[in-house]
Amino acid sequence: MIVSCHKNFDKKYARLRPNIKQKFKQRRNLFIADPFHPLLNNHALRGRYQGVYSINISGDWRAIYIIVGPDTALFVDIDTHSNLYR
Repeated sequence: MIVSCHKNFDKKYARLRPNIKQKFKQRRNLFIADPFHPLLNNHALRGRYQGVYSINISGDWRAIYIIVGPDTALFVDIDTHSNLYR
């Protein structure tokens, strides 16, 4: 899987605590190796997020991505569950 990040994702990522950044890097590497690894809890979203997917980063933290090609994902947002889905 090829992964890229949207500029809005990069801005939010830059403001994260170091431990969340490290956890995202670990989960991103796991996602690249196997997008459906059980630790990621990779799932499609519904409602206004139709066509968007989410993976678990840690505890309440999620990263949202869209599929832009056969083997390419674009991460578009990262935040806590409550902030993303309100």
